[in-house]
Amino acid sequence: MSIFQAIFLGFLQGLTEFLPVSSSGHLVLMQKIFGISEPALLFDTLLHMGTLIAVLIVLWKDVWVLVRRPFQRLSGLIVAGTIPTVIIAVLFKDLIEHAFSSGAFLGIGFLLTTGILLTSEWLSSRKKLGRGEGEMKYADALLIGTLQGVAIFPAVSRSGSTIAGALGVGLDREFAARFSFLMAIPAILGAFVLQIKDLLPALKAHDTEVLFGGIGLPAIITGTVTAAVVGVFAVRFMLNIIKNKSLKGFALYTGILGVLVLLDQLFLHLIF
Repeated sequence: MSIFQAIFLGFLQGLTEFLPVSSSGHLVLMQKIFGISEPALLFDTLLHMGTLIAVLIVLWKDVWVLVRRPFQRLSGLIVAGTIPTVIIAVLFKDLIEHAFSSGAFLGIGFLLTTGILLTSEWLSSRKKLGRGEGEMKYADALLIGTLQGVAIFPAVSRSGSTIAGALGVGLDREFAARFSFLMAIPAILGAFVLQIKDLLPALKAHDTEVLFGGIGLPAIITGTVTAAVVGVFAVRFMLNIIKNKSLKGFALYTGILGVLVLLDQLFLHLIF
């Protein structure tokens, strides 16, 4: 992998992790286009770390409050939202891994993201938004966490699903965005821990092929830094967008992309 490809994948990860268009779907799609059969473990792990750093930078005040007072109500809501995500990840582990390796779910996943975004806009238009942290129920967190669990599948947007769920239950748009990105922290950390678990045997065996996969250290570092920097701008952009704009534009994008991917998967076979 060239440094240009690493920068491009880092840019893609940082941008699409927080925009409601699915980072996993875009990365799998780009890997298919670039002919990368399986991403190097170290590169994939550090890309996730880059996006985690981006969230911590933008929401550092919220994170600091949670660190100083870990047993507050917001912490409980985040934990409640994380539980169904973990359950889904464990129950459907093999199916999720197959979906990533084959890419067969991509077209359907992008269209599912479109449906989730449009449904949330429809529900939020029929409800009076304005419920903040104090009025949020644990049942709301469980629903949002379930949607986040579904978004483990490639091409189903994590940020889109959680924001959609928050808007669908009537949460204030600003708090919906903040809660979505705060929920990203344990989600990304969980993915990071699982990847570290896979990384350890290769580290002990000094298996550079598994660790680096032919990707040089400069490319890995450049891709990671790119993911972090772009992620900062993406989080800030989405916080502003959600407060004042509709998600329909993102739904249109994922809808068109989903149709194009399905056409290729079923008929054209240019990529799949």
